[in-house]
Amino acid sequence: MNDFNRTFGAIDTRSADTSVNVGLRAFMLGVYQKLALGIALAGVLAFVVGANFVPALTQAVLFSPLRFVIQFAPLVLILGSAFLMKRPSPLATGIMYWTIVSLLGLSLSIWVYAATNNVEMASRAGRTMSPEFMTIAKAFFLTSASFGALSLFGYTTKMDLKPIGVFATFAIFGLILLSLVSLLFPPSGFLEVAIMGGVLAISGILIAYDTQSLKMGYFENEGDTRSLAVMTNFGALSFFISFYNIFTILMSMLSSND
Repeated sequence: MNDFNRTFGAIDTRSADTSVNVGLRAFMLGVYQKLALGIALAGVLAFVVGANFVPALTQAVLFSPLRFVIQFAPLVLILGSAFLMKRPSPLATGIMYWTIVSLLGLSLSIWVYAATNNVEMASRAGRTMSPEFMTIAKAFFLTSASFGALSLFGYTTKMDLKPIGVFATFAIFGLILLSLVSLLFPPSGFLEVAIMGGVLAISGILIAYDTQSLKMGYFENEGDTRSLAVMTNFGALSFFISFYNIFTILMSMLSSND
């Protein structure tokens, strides 16, 4: 998914004067705008399903085997794109972006459903959570503030974030694998908290790293409309996934009864 921005090439944009580059500014705004639209769509889907506006849809998403498809399909799409998209197109990456955003938005509906119906949730390790709409609002604003600060750091820093970013990329996939493998063993509260803490920290690193990578990628592909469109979709997707990860972990922490 992130192959587009993991190779920096020979251009050292850390020394470039990006503060007055109108093209770069427009490109980054395009990425942030697509991210904002994705967050809005995910929020609408979560609210419509979680608040039971369409009972049949709520039943299908939350209380039928379809919920497992919704839960694992984003990961399958991300991994599949790494092998199948040898030369990604704006259309294909755009479809993938909106599909994953929609699936993750549907998965967020469980928090809205619990808050609407005063339902207590329990993690696999036995931690109990009581989400409320105030908790959802707090988690959203904390996530937004964290994202803004981390992305601003990635945009303005002169530090080369590539080494730590590459490590974080491998680490996040390692944590995903660990999470899947842990399903085969008895639940562990310590492991659950450790994975949450790791994903939270790595997601923050990736936001800064992806921001810097997008900057560098822009200068490598300046003038190539097709490549910049693909970068916009992949960049927004990387940001959205990190935003989603931080939000869900904060929701789990803020609504915990333990």
